[in-house]
Amino acid sequence: MERRVSHLVDGELREETQYYHRICVVAIVSSAFPIPLGIRFQKNGETEVACSLALLKDLIETVGSRFLDLLVFDALYLQTPFTAEVEALGLDWVGNLKENQPELLAEAQRVTAGAPEVHSQDQDELQLWYAPEVYWPVADRTIRVVKTVRHRPKNRRRIRRDEEGRKHSMKETVIETSTNFYVSNLELGSIPPVFIHQLGRSRWLIDSEVFQTMTTDGHLKRPSVHQDRGQALIALTMIRVLAFTLTQVFFHRQVRSHFRKCSFGFCNLARRLADQFLVMTRMNSS
Repeated sequence: MERRVSHLVDGELREETQYYHRICVVAIVSSAFPIPLGIRFQKNGETEVACSLALLKDLIETVGSRFLDLLVFDALYLQTPFTAEVEALGLDWVGNLKENQPELLAEAQRVTAGAPEVHSQDQDELQLWYAPEVYWPVADRTIRVVKTVRHRPKNRRRIRRDEEGRKHSMKETVIETSTNFYVSNLELGSIPPVFIHQLGRSRWLIDSEVFQTMTTDGHLKRPSVHQDRGQALIALTMIRVLAFTLTQVFFHRQVRSHFRKCSFGFCNLARRLADQFLVMTRMNSS
């Protein structure tokens, strides 16, 4: 894609064309580790939501719906056309609810003002409200809403000075509180509402274990080809995604499975493989 950007050069504001790319990814998060199922480059003038919807349709046409039972998405995707298209594909969905749907958020806050259910998860305390029918004015329909407030103890180090001005590092425990709203079209039946909370939070696995790892450690967005070499860029990106996925499978199935407690993580394994590859390359060249 391309866009016009402004830069301050020698005190003068100048405009230039910036070339860049964005990628939409569908990943499986219900497995032991997230697996990218498909990627698609966002086209110039195309929105992220439209790009992701086109990717979903391509995936269902190519591999069917056996990998896609329920779609989890961010608040950006909570739009009437998108949810209608997803349901037309035969998928249930769970999404985050934020300020981009102000009327629905206000109604969700109103109907979840009563007493919550309380759940304990390890050291966390989770307060949960469930409303099975909340009216969504923009879509002219009702959907299910889950509100959660999570209290999590977290250790921090704080630097304090004594009476003589000397610094001391002290460990203290603070309680972090986070509030989230989730909406869904899923018929729960006998399934407890906390399941929607678990589904909604599973989306963070995509951000933390897929996107951040591939972009930061895997250099997914590093420019590697010249302009007007779009096919080469797509091929290099697909190679990187494939290498990431295969290494993930190897790490979880062949490395972690042999340890009671694994002493290093996925990125450590990738660095060790890269170092060994570099040693072999040097040996072959000499």
